[in-house]
Amino acid sequence: MRFRTCALWTSLILGSAAWGLAAAAQSSQPPPQPSTPQTGSAPASSTQPSSGQQATPPSSTEPAPQLERRLGEPPGTEVLHVFTREVDLFFAVTNKHGGFVNGLQPKDFGLLDDGRPPERVIRFEQQTNLPLRVGIMIDTSSSIRERFHYEQQAAVDFLLQVMHPVDESFVEGFDIQTDIEQNFTNRVDLLNSAIERLRPGGGTALFDSLYKTCRDQMLPLNQEEDVRKAIVMVSDGDDDYSRATEDEAIKMCQRASTIVYAISTNTGPSRDKGDDVLRAISSATGGQAFFPPSMPDVGEGFLNIEAELRSQYSLVYVPADYKPDGAFRTIYLQCVDPRYSVRVRKGYFAPRQEQ
Repeated sequence: MRFRTCALWTSLILGSAAWGLAAAAQSSQPPPQPSTPQTGSAPASSTQPSSGQQATPPSSTEPAPQLERRLGEPPGTEVLHVFTREVDLFFAVTNKHGGFVNGLQPKDFGLLDDGRPPERVIRFEQQTNLPLRVGIMIDTSSSIRERFHYEQQAAVDFLLQVMHPVDESFVEGFDIQTDIEQNFTNRVDLLNSAIERLRPGGGTALFDSLYKTCRDQMLPLNQEEDVRKAIVMVSDGDDDYSRATEDEAIKMCQRASTIVYAISTNTGPSRDKGDDVLRAISSATGGQAFFPPSMPDVGEGFLNIEAELRSQYSLVYVPADYKPDGAFRTIYLQCVDPRYSVRVRKGYFAPRQEQ
């Protein structure tokens, strides 16, 4: 994304008068509507794209809400779908040494949504304790058989360190099939037992597994407010069995507003195609790929992920020129100080208004 002049970039700084937190908070307050009952939003269908947006009362410029009855519910039980324009972003800021930078303010950033500055900022804060919804995806294909024990032990140690009472996680093994050994829970003992039950063997359908996991496990969470979603995928990045493509898997991650962190199990002297795959997936979703020099160092990758999850910033904003057309909208977020780098997802899919 190009900028024609320095003046344009300066106009994007979040700390300008229109972007102050006090002004944003005031503008985000809806006018009182005593005669209108409040209605909460309901989970969207997993076939509908979503950007992890929070539900708010629709303004006069937003699409009208729609009613439908859920399958299996009695007549008269209706769900109100409210199309909101708010976008949630979670991102990390690092210095040139890779250390996390804390204490930054809105004025320290510039943002473009689909090539335009947002209409307004709703909230900006550093979220170090926001509840996590974390998926542990462990490659159980035969290609990692000799390294499998290290994967298991590192994953167990990670959960022991990262899980707080408000957090939930699930454990999945994948080869040519995707097996959920333990669904979302905050009980670390159940998660650890699930990891220990995993056994290696078979081919690898990485893209299929990632696509299905984001669609079935993460996408339904888009209606939960104030949670962060992430997948930690331990794999060599090889895929010899998927019907879904790499691009399709990435798009599903973006629809589910899920950050993917990858830990490579390839410890050979040279990098291969699998490493490029892991790097591409993590970069597109706002995560990071780690390449331990040896299998005993896999735990270091998990420690880095834990530190990032507790050092993220949260930004909620209303995009300009928003259309509920299901199209992909790019995100460009940069720190004003060139010494710092921002790690954030590359975009999201706007929810499509049902006809």
